[in-house]
Amino acid sequence: MTQHADRRADQSLPSHTDAVGEPPDSSVGSGRQRPARVVLDWAVVVAVALIVAFVVRSFLLAHFVVEGSSMSSTLSGGDRVFVNKLSYRIGEPNRGDVVVLHQFSGSVERDLIKRVIALPGEEIEVRSCEVYIDGRLLTEPYLDQNLVTPGNCGGDTPPTVIADDHVFVMGDNRSGSQDSRSLGAIPQSELVGRAFVVFWPSDSWRWL
Repeated sequence: MTQHADRRADQSLPSHTDAVGEPPDSSVGSGRQRPARVVLDWAVVVAVALIVAFVVRSFLLAHFVVEGSSMSSTLSGGDRVFVNKLSYRIGEPNRGDVVVLHQFSGSVERDLIKRVIALPGEEIEVRSCEVYIDGRLLTEPYLDQNLVTPGNCGGDTPPTVIADDHVFVMGDNRSGSQDSRSLGAIPQSELVGRAFVVFWPSDSWRWL
């Protein structure tokens, strides 16, 4: 009886070969492929980031460095602003918007930053440092009264009606700005976008 029991017990035990097998080939292969997979993942991340940056810069957002003093004291030379390039692709300019525009002079192209003062179809007149829209005095709280004083405004503008799809722009520093008083009304197609925030220097951060 004892011998039969021992024989049955031996048959129930797995063989040494069955209990301990070789590791699957796939585990070895995956270990070798891991560095290549990491490199591929990072390449995809970088490519997507570059594409997003290109799309944002081309169609949505740009930054502009202010030069000169034509927008003093709202903006100073060296200020950096973000410009919403989508603003005037889906909407219209509003009075008071600070805008970046392309200005062409012969074969020379440059970017200017100014403020929208008059809109299409409106009549603008500038006399003695005061702006009149359709005969009514325009309140301009953004002007620095230490800079814009009677006799220090850069000249007057006779009553002028703004053509369709054009805007009349001026610098906040009226005596130190080349704007629509000399350039004429600006086609809306030349507006790059609306400047909406000063982001540098950091201590000058503010909404426009």
